[in-house]
Amino acid sequence: MAKKVEDRKKEQELITKRLSTIDHRIAVMSGKGGVGKTTVAVNLSMTLAKEGLSVGLMDVDVHGPNVPKMLGIESSRLGGSEAGGINPVEFFPNFKVVSMAFLLQDRDTPVVWRGPLKHSLIQQFVKDVNWGKLDYLIIDLPPGTGDEPLSVAQVINQMDGSIIVTTPQDVALLDSRKSVTFSRQLQVPVVGIVENMSGLICPYCGKEIDLFKVGGGKKAALELGVPFLGSIPIDPEIVQDSDRGAPFVISHPDSKAALAFKEVVKKVRVFVEESKANEASQA
Repeated sequence: MAKKVEDRKKEQELITKRLSTIDHRIAVMSGKGGVGKTTVAVNLSMTLAKEGLSVGLMDVDVHGPNVPKMLGIESSRLGGSEAGGINPVEFFPNFKVVSMAFLLQDRDTPVVWRGPLKHSLIQQFVKDVNWGKLDYLIIDLPPGTGDEPLSVAQVINQMDGSIIVTTPQDVALLDSRKSVTFSRQLQVPVVGIVENMSGLICPYCGKEIDLFKVGGGKKAALELGVPFLGSIPIDPEIVQDSDRGAPFVISHPDSKAALAFKEVVKKVRVFVEESKANEASQA
């Protein structure tokens, strides 16, 4: 029993040490699947990196790790360091990634794990990965409010906030409201709601078509008393870029969707930096 207590103490010390070099920790989550949460996480991370910030992207969607596919680094693998620990995959010098996909034998291998194993993996992604000095650690969570979101909140017990991704349909909004409540129950600040797939940009005429309605995310944010971060329109190029492993905000920097991501990042930076300033003034 004493050894277990000592081991847990050492683990927590390692986690604290790793997190001490990371300024801001943001989880990207959604109430249900299919709302483009990983697309949002990847392009928000890429936008931050484009602005010269050091970014880590931690893909903890254990059963459906799609981040490497969207970045075109599926064949990469995590490696060890002579100094100890695990080296993340470097997409850019200031953009590092870890994912369950880097540990699988091939992309068709399923992960048949229960909660405790997933919790251990998340702990390892935090305490054993050589993240180095980061301005932002973005955590791509699986849909819902189950094992992985709970483990992240427990392991990283000082989260700067969560970003909730939804689409305008009522069924998606219903589940996104649960994500807001989940964050509040775990005392994780809600950075805000992003409405993804908010209108289709016609590739021929450039006009917007309200394919899945619009405005639901903003309405939900108002009702729940949380910030609305912005709307990301549907753009067929996002799908094509994601499939070929080219971040959309790099391939199409002047598109309406890329500019929308930039505005979302601006609001996220203001939120977390003001929160840190308030904490410092109260200390």
